[in-house]
Amino acid sequence: MSGDCLLRAENIGFEARGVALLRGVSFEVRAGRRLVILGPNGAGKSLLLRICHGLIAPSQGRVVRAGEGVRAARQAMVFQRPVMLRRSVRANLDHALALQGLSGPDRKARCEAALERFGLMPLAGRGARLLSGGEQQRLALARAWATRPDLLILDEPTSALDPASTRLIEDSLLQFSAEGMALVMTTHDLGQARRLGEEVIFLDRGQILETTPAPAFFSAPVSREARGYLAGELLW
Repeated sequence: MSGDCLLRAENIGFEARGVALLRGVSFEVRAGRRLVILGPNGAGKSLLLRICHGLIAPSQGRVVRAGEGVRAARQAMVFQRPVMLRRSVRANLDHALALQGLSGPDRKARCEAALERFGLMPLAGRGARLLSGGEQQRLALARAWATRPDLLILDEPTSALDPASTRLIEDSLLQFSAEGMALVMTTHDLGQARRLGEEVIFLDRGQILETTPAPAFFSAPVSREARGYLAGELLW
């Protein structure tokens, strides 16, 4: 694995009830880069992200992560509908940090920093499940950021949010990137993909059809399927 590679998917395949949902998927995630995975519904995007994060084991192939032991690349994942514990905003942050083995003083300092950075201080004592969708997604980002990941994986992080909340999330992601964090995300918002993506993987029917810099993908996609996708055509 090259020195700037945080994660490498090697010939990933996944089958369920005899149906191949992913086939021969291989790619690398490089440090500090923003990778957007595009494709129609059912292409296997969310499944691929969960495999990359270790939530699901592939049927074939493997996911290789950089480093080992304490030097292993750290990663976090933010879901389309974030999972909120039945606790306060502050307690959700503290729990995530406790799972990493941080001491009480360190957890408190990181919690305070995350609450401040993401504008959640006024909501710190409120039940996390009582927050609006946009507030919950900000908390999910704050929780991920507080763990200091090298790689952040995001599955449709703004799909259910209003434009103002979407802008806040996008601005945060660009700040993460500026600080050196690598991002891998799925989105159906092509405008968002243009704003955030540096590299694009186009996935269709469980296979990668294109892996290319984002400007090249949006200006001159190579595959017929990608051209149809960008034109808003139904591919299936």
